[in-house]
Amino acid sequence: MTIFIDTNILIYAALGRKPDPRKQQLAAALIARGDYATSAQVHAEFYAKVTSPKYAMKVSDALGWLERLRQFDVVPVTGGLVARGAAIAQRFQLSYWDGAIIAAAEEIGAETLYSEDLNHGQRYGSVRVVNPFAD
Repeated sequence: MTIFIDTNILIYAALGRKPDPRKQQLAAALIARGDYATSAQVHAEFYAKVTSPKYAMKVSDALGWLERLRQFDVVPVTGGLVARGAAIAQRFQLSYWDGAIIAAAEEIGAETLYSEDLNHGQRYGSVRVVNPFAD
């Protein structure tokens, strides 16, 4: 079964123990499974955040992560995905960006979306959100 991984999970995995050692360990374990999908949106968000002054990852390291992520399924951002993301955002009263993540997870056929940003355990259409850091 394919899972979909949101940006924040990748950030914890990539940053080592800087933000939170427990979250880094859990995120790294999810990435190590190798059965996940992401989207072009997730890649863009990841790169923008980890190379920002807050995290200050070297560009070469961030590009290495992007190359690694491309080895797995990546949902492209298309006009159809944007429309579905907007509809999901409206239906569930979410930001467009969260709606687009859910739309991408649906498009790839993922039943589980690992994210820290959405409600743990909630179903958004065919996708169930799991916060891997929830106690």
